[in-house]
Amino acid sequence: MDCWHCRKTAVGSCRFCGRGICADHVETLPYVVDLFKPGDVTQALIVEDALYCGACTPRPDPLSLPELDEKM
Repeated sequence: MDCWHCRKTAVGSCRFCGRGICADHVETLPYVVDLFKPGDVTQALIVEDALYCGACTPRPDPLSLPELDEKM
């Protein structure tokens, strides 16, 4: 896989979009791995330094997907 920015050999891929990134262009962002509610408060398991390409735009707010809640 090649880097999205410079076409050098990638050292990893963006956790958000999958683009290849080399050591010169790698950035990091926090990534929510899981949400759970063991009691009254929802908690999140987060990876603080997930690889990020710097080219994609992860959405800052969640999207509603009501069609997934419909019974079949």
